[in-house]
Amino acid sequence: MNTPEWLKPGIYGALMGAAFIGIVGFSWGGWMTGGGANKMANAMAHDEVIAALVPVCLDMSRTDNERVAKLAAIREAATYKRRDAVMATGWATVPGSDAPNRDLAKACIEGLKLDAS
Repeated sequence: MNTPEWLKPGIYGALMGAAFIGIVGFSWGGWMTGGGANKMANAMAHDEVIAALVPVCLDMSRTDNERVAKLAAIREAATYKRRDAVMATGWATVPGSDAPNRDLAKACIEGLKLDAS
């Protein structure tokens, strides 16, 4: 197919413009793929579920008969081992689950610090 000479600059301009718009849109325009949007939505949902479960963890800590001893053990643990200490208390185990949730334990530590002071 022979393209007229006067049409070639228009075709090149359209192709370069489309590439430029795509690059700018995905880089600075806030565009994203469906997979990226799905990943972001799952992360947001996970964070919201953990935030909703923190009161359950704090309530379990308040009603625990061994609260004082367990809080002392958590405070005595090194900073990087406090999450494991909260998991060992059972406060980070969601009702209906067999294993403690690491993210919930981390969020519960922050609530316990506020609750303990």
